Amino acid sequence: MKVYFIGAGPGDPNLLTIKAHKIISTCTVCLFAGSLVPKEIISLAPKEATLIDTSNLTLTEIMKEITKAKSNNIDIARVHSGDVSVYGALSEQINLLEDLNIEYEIIPGIPAYVAGAALLKTELTVPGEVQSVILTRTSFGSSPMPEGEELLNFAKTGSTLIIHLSIRRIRYIVRELMPVLGENSTIAILYRIGWPDEIVLIDKLKNIVSKVRESKITRTALIITGKNFKKK
Repeated sequence: MKVYFIGAGPGDPNLLTIKAHKIISTCTVCLFAGSLVPKEIISLAPKEATLIDTSNLTLTEIMKEITKAKSNNIDIARVHSGDVSVYGALSEQINLLEDLNIEYEIIPGIPAYVAGAALLKTELTVPGEVQSVILTRTSFGSSPMPEGEELLNFAKTGSTLIIHLSIRRIRYIVRELMPVLGENSTIAILYRIGWPDEIVLIDKLKNIVSKVRESKITRTALIITGKNFKKK
């Protein structure tokens, strides 16, 4: 028995990898991340497959489903959005699997920031201007940022900034970045990349808070900015 952690990509079913397609199509148990994974991808599972939406399940409840499948020697497709290595809550799951001696394999998916760059028709690294990309988020709830990983510090490096899981803190983000990037720097807000209701906002840092408010974006959005970030 094996658990396959599968990155389903950012939302467009056509961006699912061939390997992910093959595994989902053969596993008779599929655990998936609720509204973050398109129905078209989950529908690839066999007709007799057990489909379990994990959006309202605790880690303990998810592990119960996995151990149940192990007792029946059934492979599991554990489907995440984007790529599981970026904010995929992967480590806590695989640590438990290793404790239980359950075999697993990780199938990478296209990350949202890669799809975002393609959507914007831009390059995140530009020779002579910026050669580094920082993937980060802001503090929220019980998930504080480690010391030294503040947005202001990242902005000072001149790197392209990819900010996840933080659209509700857009005012804070603008306030932190403004002294370094300047009010006229470019910022992009990408809501539900690859989905039918996708929204793309591109504006100056000084204008973006009102644009986000007008668009009523409060979740599932990626933020891209930086000292030399431009939309081509």
